[in-house]
Amino acid sequence: MFSGIVEEPARVVDVVNRDGNIDLTVECSFASELRIDQSVAHNGVCLTVVALPGNGTYTVTAIRETLDRSNLGLLSPGDEVNLERSMLMNGRLDGHIVQGHVDTTAVCEEVEEVEGSKYFKFTYDVSPEMARKGYMTVEKGSVTVNGVSLTVCDSTPTSFRVAIIPYTLEHTNFKNIIPGTKVNIEFDIIGKYIARLQDF
Repeated sequence: MFSGIVEEPARVVDVVNRDGNIDLTVECSFASELRIDQSVAHNGVCLTVVALPGNGTYTVTAIRETLDRSNLGLLSPGDEVNLERSMLMNGRLDGHIVQGHVDTTAVCEEVEEVEGSKYFKFTYDVSPEMARKGYMTVEKGSVTVNGVSLTVCDSTPTSFRVAIIPYTLEHTNFKNIIPGTKVNIEFDIIGKYIARLQDF
Protein backbone atom coordinates (compact mmCIF):
# COMPACT_ATOMS: atom_id res chain seq x y z
CA MET A 1 0.00 0.00 0.00
CA PHE A 2 1.16 3.53 -0.80
CA SER A 3 0.21 7.13 -0.05
CA GLY A 4 0.83 8.84 -3.38
CA ILE A 5 3.63 10.98 -1.94
CA VAL A 6 6.50 10.48 -4.38
CA GLU A 7 9.93 10.04 -2.82
CA GLU A 8 11.89 10.95 -5.93
CA PRO A 9 11.87 10.86 -9.71
CA ALA A 10 14.51 8.30 -10.69
CA ARG A 11 16.27 7.39 -13.92
CA VAL A 12 15.64 4.20 -15.88
CA VAL A 13 19.04 2.79 -16.83
CA ASP A 14 18.04 -0.42 -18.64
CA VAL A 15 14.95 -2.02 -20.20
CA VAL A 16 15.09 -5.71 -21.14
CA ASN A 17 12.25 -7.57 -22.90
CA ARG A 18 11.75 -11.14 -21.65
CA ASP A 19 9.01 -13.21 -23.29
CA GLY A 20 6.51 -10.34 -23.34
CA ASN A 21 7.47 -9.02 -19.89
CA ILE A 22 10.05 -6.29 -19.28
CA ASP A 23 12.75 -5.95 -16.67
CA LEU A 24 13.31 -2.34 -15.62
CA THR A 25 16.56 -1.38 -13.93
CA VAL A 26 16.31 1.92 -12.07
CA GLU A 27 18.94 4.10 -10.41
CA CYS A 28 17.84 5.87 -7.24
CA SER A 29 19.16 7.24 -3.95
CA PHE A 30 17.67 4.50 -1.76
CA ALA A 31 18.59 1.44 -3.84
CA SER A 32 21.07 0.28 -1.18
CA GLU A 33 18.20 0.17 1.36
CA LEU A 34 16.06 -2.17 -0.75
CA ARG A 35 15.90 -5.94 -0.53
CA ILE A 36 14.59 -8.65 -2.86
CA ASP A 37 10.77 -9.02 -2.73
CA GLN A 38 10.12 -5.45 -1.54
CA SER A 39 7.41 -3.42 -3.26
CA VAL A 40 8.13 -0.10 -4.95
CA ALA A 41 5.63 1.99 -6.91
CA HIS A 42 6.84 3.13 -10.35
CA ASN A 43 4.63 5.86 -11.82
CA GLY A 44 2.03 4.46 -9.44
CA VAL A 45 2.50 0.79 -10.41
CA CYS A 46 3.43 -1.58 -7.58
CA LEU A 47 6.33 -3.78 -8.70
CA THR A 48 8.50 -6.26 -6.81
CA VAL A 49 12.27 -5.90 -6.54
CA VAL A 50 13.78 -9.00 -8.22
CA ALA A 51 17.50 -8.09 -8.38
CA LEU A 52 20.01 -5.69 -6.85
CA PRO A 53 22.77 -5.23 -9.45
CA GLY A 54 24.60 -2.64 -7.33
CA ASN A 55 25.90 0.82 -8.23
CA GLY A 56 22.75 2.40 -6.82
CA THR A 57 20.38 0.35 -8.98
CA TYR A 58 17.69 -2.31 -8.61
CA THR A 59 15.56 -4.31 -11.04
CA VAL A 60 11.82 -5.02 -11.19
CA THR A 61 9.69 -7.00 -13.63
CA ALA A 62 6.49 -5.75 -15.27
CA ILE A 63 4.25 -8.46 -16.72
CA ARG A 64 2.06 -8.14 -19.82
CA GLU A 65 -1.10 -7.30 -17.82
CA THR A 66 0.75 -4.39 -16.21
CA LEU A 67 2.16 -3.20 -19.52
CA ASP A 68 -1.31 -3.26 -21.10
CA ARG A 69 -2.80 -1.10 -18.32
CA SER A 70 0.04 1.38 -17.78
CA ASN A 71 2.66 3.54 -19.47
CA LEU A 72 5.60 1.42 -18.27
CA GLY A 73 5.97 -0.24 -21.67
CA LEU A 74 6.81 3.18 -23.13
CA LEU A 75 9.84 3.67 -20.88
CA SER A 76 13.36 3.84 -22.31
CA PRO A 77 16.77 4.28 -20.69
CA GLY A 78 17.10 7.87 -19.52
CA ASP A 79 13.39 8.33 -18.77
CA GLU A 80 12.27 9.37 -15.30
CA VAL A 81 9.81 7.40 -13.17
CA ASN A 82 8.19 8.54 -9.93
CA LEU A 83 9.16 6.23 -7.05
CA GLU A 84 7.54 5.51 -3.71
CA ARG A 85 8.36 2.70 -1.32
CA SER A 86 5.48 0.98 0.45
CA MET A 87 3.89 2.98 3.24
CA LEU A 88 4.99 2.61 6.87
CA MET A 89 1.94 2.07 9.07
CA ASN A 90 3.32 4.16 11.93
CA GLY A 91 3.13 7.56 10.26
CA ARG A 92 0.77 10.13 8.84
CA LEU A 93 -1.13 9.43 5.64
CA ASP A 94 -0.17 12.61 3.78
CA GLY A 95 -1.80 11.63 0.49
CA HIS A 96 -4.61 9.08 0.22
CA ILE A 97 -4.87 5.28 0.16
CA VAL A 98 -3.11 4.12 -3.00
CA GLN A 99 -2.89 0.44 -3.88
CA GLY A 100 -0.38 0.63 -6.69
CA HIS A 101 -2.87 -1.11 -9.00
CA VAL A 102 -3.18 1.19 -12.01
CA ASP A 103 -6.64 1.16 -13.57
CA THR A 104 -5.96 2.74 -16.95
CA THR A 105 -3.96 5.39 -18.74
CA ALA A 106 -4.91 8.95 -19.57
CA VAL A 107 -3.52 11.50 -22.00
CA CYS A 108 -2.52 15.04 -21.14
CA GLU A 109 -4.66 17.40 -23.21
CA GLU A 110 -3.37 20.76 -22.02
CA VAL A 111 -1.10 22.46 -19.51
CA GLU A 112 -2.10 25.89 -18.23
CA GLU A 113 -0.08 28.17 -15.97
CA VAL A 114 -2.22 29.90 -13.34
CA GLU A 115 -0.80 32.14 -10.60
CA GLY A 116 2.43 30.27 -10.09
CA SER A 117 0.98 26.76 -10.37
CA LYS A 118 0.18 24.62 -13.39
CA TYR A 119 -3.12 22.97 -14.25
CA PHE A 120 -2.92 19.71 -16.19
CA LYS A 121 -5.99 18.40 -18.00
CA PHE A 122 -6.19 14.65 -18.64
CA THR A 123 -8.68 12.66 -20.69
CA TYR A 124 -9.36 8.93 -20.37
CA ASP A 125 -11.64 6.31 -21.87
CA VAL A 126 -13.70 4.24 -19.42
CA SER A 127 -16.94 2.50 -20.35
CA PRO A 128 -20.18 3.54 -18.58
CA GLU A 129 -20.28 0.08 -16.95
CA MET A 130 -16.81 0.58 -15.43
CA ALA A 131 -17.71 4.12 -14.34
CA ARG A 132 -20.69 2.68 -12.42
CA LYS A 133 -18.17 0.44 -10.62
CA GLY A 134 -16.25 3.49 -9.38
CA TYR A 135 -13.70 3.88 -12.16
CA MET A 136 -14.21 7.63 -12.41
CA THR A 137 -13.25 10.90 -10.78
CA VAL A 138 -15.40 13.18 -8.65
CA GLU A 139 -15.01 16.87 -7.92
CA LYS A 140 -12.56 17.45 -5.03
CA GLY A 141 -11.98 13.69 -4.78
CA SER A 142 -8.62 11.94 -4.95
CA VAL A 143 -6.87 10.47 -7.98
CA THR A 144 -3.38 9.11 -8.49
CA VAL A 145 -1.52 10.30 -11.60
CA ASN A 146 1.84 8.61 -12.27
CA GLY A 147 1.87 7.70 -8.58
CA VAL A 148 1.17 11.24 -7.33
CA SER A 149 -1.79 11.72 -4.97
CA LEU A 150 -3.82 14.68 -6.28
CA THR A 151 -7.14 16.46 -5.83
CA VAL A 152 -9.53 16.43 -8.79
CA CYS A 153 -11.07 19.58 -10.22
CA ASP A 154 -13.30 20.14 -13.26
CA SER A 155 -14.33 16.47 -13.28
CA THR A 156 -16.32 15.15 -16.26
CA PRO A 157 -17.14 11.53 -17.24
CA THR A 158 -14.01 11.42 -19.42
CA SER A 159 -11.64 14.09 -18.11
CA PHE A 160 -10.38 15.99 -15.09
CA ARG A 161 -7.82 18.61 -14.14
CA VAL A 162 -5.27 18.74 -11.34
CA ALA A 163 -3.27 21.67 -9.98
CA ILE A 164 0.46 21.09 -9.53
CA ILE A 165 2.40 23.35 -7.17
CA PRO A 166 6.02 24.25 -8.02
CA TYR A 167 7.44 21.83 -5.43
CA THR A 168 5.57 18.85 -6.90
CA LEU A 169 6.53 19.92 -10.40
CA GLU A 170 10.20 19.98 -9.48
CA HIS A 171 10.26 16.76 -7.44
CA THR A 172 8.25 14.44 -9.76
CA ASN A 173 8.19 13.65 -13.46
CA PHE A 174 5.29 16.08 -13.89
CA LYS A 175 7.95 18.48 -15.13
CA ASN A 176 8.24 16.26 -18.23
CA ILE A 177 4.51 16.00 -18.96
CA ILE A 178 3.33 17.88 -22.03
CA PRO A 179 0.19 17.60 -24.19
CA GLY A 180 0.16 14.11 -25.65
CA THR A 181 1.99 12.46 -22.74
CA LYS A 182 0.41 9.21 -21.53
CA VAL A 183 0.13 8.83 -17.73
CA ASN A 184 -1.03 6.13 -15.31
CA ILE A 185 -4.29 6.58 -13.43
CA GLU A 186 -5.52 4.87 -10.27
CA PHE A 187 -9.03 5.84 -9.22
CA ASP A 188 -9.90 6.11 -5.53
CA ILE A 189 -10.40 2.68 -3.92
CA ILE A 190 -13.00 4.07 -1.49
CA GLY A 191 -15.15 5.17 -4.42
CA LYS A 192 -14.90 1.69 -5.94
CA TYR A 193 -16.08 0.04 -2.70
CA ILE A 194 -19.00 2.45 -2.37
CA ALA A 195 -20.03 1.78 -5.97
CA ARG A 196 -19.78 -1.97 -5.38
CA LEU A 197 -21.98 -1.81 -2.28
CA GLN A 198 -24.75 -0.24 -4.34
CA ASP A 199 -25.05 -3.54 -6.28
CA PHE A 200 -26.29 -5.35 -3.15
